[in-house]
Amino acid sequence: MSPHQFAEALRTRRLYGTLIASPSPHWIVATRDLPLDFVFLDTEHLPMDRLWLAWMCRGYTAAGLPVIVRIPTPDPHWASMVVDGGASGVLAPYVERPEQVRALVGAVKFRPLKGDRLRTRLEESTPLETQLEHYLRQRNQGLAVLVNIESVPALKALDEILAVEGLDGVIVGPHDLSCSLGIPEQYEHPQFVQAVDQVIQAARRRGLGAGVHAIWKNLDLEIRWAQLGANILLHSADFLLFRDRLLDDLQQLRNALGDSTAETTSHPVV
Repeated sequence: MSPHQFAEALRTRRLYGTLIASPSPHWIVATRDLPLDFVFLDTEHLPMDRLWLAWMCRGYTAAGLPVIVRIPTPDPHWASMVVDGGASGVLAPYVERPEQVRALVGAVKFRPLKGDRLRTRLEESTPLETQLEHYLRQRNQGLAVLVNIESVPALKALDEILAVEGLDGVIVGPHDLSCSLGIPEQYEHPQFVQAVDQVIQAARRRGLGAGVHAIWKNLDLEIRWAQLGANILLHSADFLLFRDRLLDDLQQLRNALGDSTAETTSHPVV
């Protein structure tokens, strides 16, 4: 799928993706033949320098997998930087106000315009020259802006956030949202489920993409949200899937050979 097709599909069809933490090129080979539509790279929680990130963006895109990159903060300068590196979409964490979304849209969809000219275009709808408007639209065609909804203030401002022109979709950040709700990591708690339902339904009513980063193992809940309308299925992460599969295989081997899993050695995390 090309980046242009991906940007359109974010609003119109179901998309399947996963988080990739490893920079190994072997992961590109391993994922390109899977029924994935995109990959997700996270610079908020994972150590990833600019050169490393650019190589990963270009590599996965060349393999037909557009890349969504989560930036460390909802800072428009970070958004411009990852797009320059080859990201097809930018995901900004912990967005709580519509003006944050407008700044991100400006950084991604009006590159390289900056300063007062960009501010007046976004905040006051001051028109640009026809030639410039056309140039910016063509230059940035296919780039997507998404935001994380992961706090109670974001839920309260949800309608205003979703109303910002140029926003393409929202992703629920489950860990932060559960903490903001006062029910940390209780992903099946009725209050958490209701909050996610609210985000999905509100976004889809406006024709925006919506999803949840399912970092816990509950396929039934993922399916339920997809049936409710969530069209961005962001499933797990490479290191979590690796751990689950290896743990399952090791348990089967140890049980078959009569070795207790209790005999495994615990190593400190450093």
